[in-house]
Amino acid sequence: MTNLDEIAGAITRYRIDCAAERTGELVVAVAPWQLAGLAADAEAARALGHDVQVLDSRAVQAQVASPTYLGGIWYRDTCLMLDPARLAWGLRRACLEAGVRIYEHSPVTAVTGEGRRGLRVLTRDGTVLARRVALGTGAYRPLLRRLRPYLVPVYDYALVTEPLATAELASVGWRNRQGVADCGNQFHYYRLTADNRILWGGYDAVYYNGGRISAARDANPATFARLAEHFFQTFPQLEGLDFTHAWGGVVDTCSRFCVFTGTAHGGRLAYAAGYTGLGVGAARFGANTMLDLLRGEQTERTALAMMRTRPVPFPPEPARSAVIQLTRASIARADRHDGRRDLWLRTLDRLGLGYDS
Repeated sequence: MTNLDEIAGAITRYRIDCAAERTGELVVAVAPWQLAGLAADAEAARALGHDVQVLDSRAVQAQVASPTYLGGIWYRDTCLMLDPARLAWGLRRACLEAGVRIYEHSPVTAVTGEGRRGLRVLTRDGTVLARRVALGTGAYRPLLRRLRPYLVPVYDYALVTEPLATAELASVGWRNRQGVADCGNQFHYYRLTADNRILWGGYDAVYYNGGRISAARDANPATFARLAEHFFQTFPQLEGLDFTHAWGGVVDTCSRFCVFTGTAHGGRLAYAAGYTGLGVGAARFGANTMLDLLRGEQTERTALAMMRTRPVPFPPEPARSAVIQLTRASIARADRHDGRRDLWLRTLDRLGLGYDS
């Protein structure tokens, strides 16, 4: 909650127009096997002080009308909907107004120690001397060799519809404009935009063998077709609606599926990595933790086990590709067979890896 409050506060303080709406999130069950865990999930959230409401089929369809919904949970206070690009542009403007100098298109090739003077940051166009460095390279090749076993690039894809007409929007309901995600292992996430389009993404999380990143992979026609098919299964009343945008992009993932942090060069460099697509909400948390580490401060954030330890590393190629593709096939099989997890997934569960997205 503190993290969301700080993000909302920054949006207000810097007058960032990013269509922010604190409407909460609906997590919906779309298969009978997904219903069993709803009550336990809601109870766990309440124990942490969150405002949640368990909904039966009728109640959840009163929020968003889809014949696929069998039940759900409305997390009323744990989600802030916004436009990530406009948030980034707004933060960039705020930085420039504060006197921060931003050098784009200046890729860093290495960071090396410079004795007591700090760190030497090497670029194609010159060298920067810095006392401290915050490293956030995301899915791209990390500048610290020690991080490479922990991160893999995974591609995620999304579609956006044309704006819904008044009658189309009325057929869906969605008066409370929550973000929505389903309970599948391979899940969809979706939301209404400010101009009442539906952004629809997820399901396929694609690792291309070898882990190479290429702009050509930002488009995946097979995944776009699959997403469109699933969209109209969810909202058959919108059959014939056009998609005006389709795109993909790469995110960094780790075996823990959430951010981890650490330091190098005697504490003069701090890093945050492994967000697994959760970076819009968690980036501020990761950045605050990096600042704590760079200042050498012991805080509630730095004391967390997830911040003090690293995730389980991935094996080197070609075993890495084999393990990831086996896992993707297993979670797809679990969705097709009432959530039953095969021997491979049960083994990962016992190791605390629990691949579910």
